[in-house]
This record gives sequence, C-alpha cells and structure tokens, in this order.
Amino acid sequence: MDISVATREEAGRSVLAVKGEVDVHTAPELDAALTQVVEAGSYKIIVDLSAVDFLDSTGLGVLVKALKRVREHDGSLAVITTTDRISKVFRITGLDTAIGLHSTLQAALDA
Repeated sequence: MDISVATREEAGRSVLAVKGEVDVHTAPELDAALTQVVEAGSYKIIVDLSAVDFLDSTGLGVLVKALKRVREHDGSLAVITTTDRISKVFRITGLDTAIGLHSTLQAALDA
C-alpha cells in the first residue's frame, strides 16, 4: 500500500498528516518528510497517524530518529493516533513514555 504525507503549520507547529501503511517500503517517505521539516527549522512536530492502518518497527524507528533530532534543538514530537492497534505498538515498545500520544489534534496542540 502507498503512503501519503501532507505537511502544514498549525499554531506554531508542523503537522504531518500521514495516510496509509507505514512499513519497510513506505517509511523512507515519512523519514524524508520529517527530515525536510527539521532541516527547515521546525522542531515542534505533530505526526497525525489517525489515517494510518499499519505501523511496523521501521516506522517506529523513523519516529525515534525524528524525536532525537528535535530534542537536539529542545523541540518536541507528538503523535495523534485514534486506533488501539497503533497505540498498542507504542505501549508495547515503551515509546508512549517518550513520545506524547494524543487522540486529537487539539489535544496534541494543548500538550
């Protein structure tokens, strides 16, 4: 399955809306989008995974890499997820303690 990543600014943060499946084949596209945002000087990022059907360890690795990059600039990375299936991946790996998980964009903006 393909992936699409749309980037926009919202309340001083870069929001990347991801659709599709994030796996070994599509994760490089998400990585490229995150890299572009960070290189443009945006260090407060929200990744909206509410339209993502599947997320594997490669996708998690991309998010961890982005987290490290933004933290070098005292930034933050938050994730929006609306399905237990995706949230569970973060909980099982313990990444829910490092990356803020939110159910809505407003909750991510308020955090």
